Amino acid sequence: MGFVRGCLALFWLAALGTGAARAAGPSPILDTQQLTLPGGALAPGGFHVRVFLPPGYALGTARYPVLYANDGQDMDALAMRATLARLEGAHAIAPVIVVAVDALPDRLAQYGLFDRGRHRPIVGSSPVGPIGTNAAAYAQWFIGTLLPYVDVHYRAEPTPRGRAVLGWSLGGLSAFGLGWNAPDRFGTIGAFSPSFWVAADRSSAGAAQRSRLALHMVNRGPARPELRLWLSVGTGEETADRDHDGVIDAVDDVQDLVNGWRAPDGHALRGLRQLGYGVVEGSPADPPRAGRVALELVPDAQHRQAAWAAVLPDFLRWAFPPDG
Repeated sequence: MGFVRGCLALFWLAALGTGAARAAGPSPILDTQQLTLPGGALAPGGFHVRVFLPPGYALGTARYPVLYANDGQDMDALAMRATLARLEGAHAIAPVIVVAVDALPDRLAQYGLFDRGRHRPIVGSSPVGPIGTNAAAYAQWFIGTLLPYVDVHYRAEPTPRGRAVLGWSLGGLSAFGLGWNAPDRFGTIGAFSPSFWVAADRSSAGAAQRSRLALHMVNRGPARPELRLWLSVGTGEETADRDHDGVIDAVDDVQDLVNGWRAPDGHALRGLRQLGYGVVEGSPADPPRAGRVALELVPDAQHRQAAWAAVLPDFLRWAFPPDG
């Protein structure tokens, strides 16, 4: 632990080289800091992290909720900084710290699901290779290193209610896994176009339907009654329809995780509804409440960054309402 703390201190001092100068006076725009945090054997070159601080952060003493985001390299494409500045400037959201972590070169290994109790990944299959072989190691770094670092070095709300985790595509699957497996750390999950298609067995369409990992994770329960979820998916993300029901797989996979799934032979897997969650469909105007799922189907939206950028303001308004 002493070695890790020493490394963190060195990285922190290096990162402050320009950040302190920028924080010298009030600014209507967000301050952005670049950090590199030690990643051990998982990331020998460290994890590259960008921190977006709300306007006036340097002048006050208030604590702020934190949004942790996967795929930090996509922040410019999603217009994160501009969107935060616009919404916070209009007092449409509460001020929030955003901590965005760049994906590692082997993104397929990093983003996936894990068994927190057994400290092991839950590896899925895909046409391009296994998914999530390093998911448990990433979760351990995220929960054991990143969260404590932010809590110590920033005025963050160090509670589940004060933390949200966000991702898209495979990063959305990862965000769901982090929040679902660590409700003692996160109170809100945001997943845009999450890769809930990842399955243990993709030898046939039927095998994939039966072995979808995220759905099995929910089916096992138990419910996380304090957890709030935002799930968003576009109706134009793909054309595949493995069960021939006229609904594309991207939509089916999200809806099945919410509503549960029953096979033609009667085999059933519980969804969030069966665990007692209330479901609000559409883009909800009300702030999130514990035990609720916001399910948004975006007409014609495709699986790309522009679509997620369009959803981002709605998610931020929902997750961080200005009245707290």
